[in-house]
Amino acid sequence: MIKFDKVTKSYGSVVAVDELSLEIAEGTLSVFVGPSGCGKTTSMRMINRMIDPTSGTLTVDGANVATVDPVRLRLGIGYVLQSAGLMPHLKVVDNVATVPVLKGESRRSARKKALGVLERVGLDVKLADRYPAQLSGGQQQRVGVARALAADPPILLMDEPFSAVDPVVREDLQAEILRLQSDLRKTIVFVTHDIDEAVKLGDRVAVFGRGGTLQQYDPPQRLLSNPANEFVAGFVGADRGYRGLQFRDANGLQLRDIRTVAEPAVDALDLGDGQWALVVNANGTPYSWINAHGVGLHRAGKSLYDSTIAGGSLFRPDGTLRLALDSALSSPSGLGVAVDEQGRVIGGVGLDDVLAIIKSRKGNQCDTY
Repeated sequence: MIKFDKVTKSYGSVVAVDELSLEIAEGTLSVFVGPSGCGKTTSMRMINRMIDPTSGTLTVDGANVATVDPVRLRLGIGYVLQSAGLMPHLKVVDNVATVPVLKGESRRSARKKALGVLERVGLDVKLADRYPAQLSGGQQQRVGVARALAADPPILLMDEPFSAVDPVVREDLQAEILRLQSDLRKTIVFVTHDIDEAVKLGDRVAVFGRGGTLQQYDPPQRLLSNPANEFVAGFVGADRGYRGLQFRDANGLQLRDIRTVAEPAVDALDLGDGQWALVVNANGTPYSWINAHGVGLHRAGKSLYDSTIAGGSLFRPDGTLRLALDSALSSPSGLGVAVDEQGRVIGGVGLDDVLAIIKSRKGNQCDTY
C-alpha cells in the first residue's frame, strides 16, 4: 500500500503539491490526472524519492520513505518514462536486464529473464539484439515497460508513458497495460493529462487542480457520474455521460437482421433509395457498406468505408453500451455491425435500440456508475 498523509512539496513560495492525502491499495492501478503544472508528476516522484516532500508523511508498505535508502527504494520500484529512457548504446536485451544486474544477478541470468519479459509485453525476442534507435516508438515504449518489470517489482510508476506515440499505438499500449495488470496485479501509479486514458485504465482516478490540490479521488465510474465540483466536471468534459457508457454492459440488446451480400454478387444487388447492404467476404467478415448508387464500394476493391468497417462500426455482443452506441452512430447505414469472436457478421445494432436500453436503465438503482 502507498499512503500520502498531508504531503506537501513547495519550492520557496511556490506550492507544487498541497497537503495531499490519499491511499493506493496493493495490486491496483491508480491514475493521477490533471492539467499541466498541477503536481501530479511531482506527487508520483515522491514515491521513489526522486523528489522529497517538504512536509507530511509518505509511506510504502508501512515504511516512511524518508527513512529508506533511496537507491534501495528505487531498485524495488519499476519506473517507465514518457520517452522510454532507453540507453542508446545498449542492445534491447541489455536495457531490459539493467536492474537485475544492478541488484547483483549474473548478466547471463538477467539476459535470460529479459527475453521472457520481452515476450510478456508482446515483443518478438528477435528484437533483443537490436539497439533502441532501430525500433519504432511503440516498440521502445514496450521495452521501457519490460525494463521496469524485469526485476519483478511490486510497484510500478508510469510517467505519461504513452503521450509521445500516435493514437493507434497508444491504444495498443493501453490494452497491453490492462492485460499485464490483469495477469500480474502490480501496484501501479500512472500519470497522464488525458482524462479518457485515465478512466480507461484506472481502478481509481485522482484529479489534481491548480496549486497541487487534490480535487477528487474515486473509481472512474463515480468520477464521471458524480464530479466533486465544477473544476472536476469541467475537466472531465461535457460528454462525461457518453464516457460513462463504457462501464455499462450491453446485455439485453437485441440484434437486428442485416442485409448482406457476397462481394461477387454486388452487381446483381437491387437496392431502393435509402437502402443499404453490407458486403461481406467469403469467410463472412464485413467488407463494406453499399447503397443503391454504389456509394461505399470501389470496383478496384477498396471501400470508401473500409475505415468504418475496420473500426467504430463493429460491435461484439459482450461489449459495452458505449461501443454499441458508437457502432450505430459511425455506420453510414445507421446500423452498427455486430460480429462474433471470429469477426463474422451476426446482425445489426440499431441506434434506437441502444437508446432504449439506456433510457430503461436510468431508473434502475442496481445499474449505477
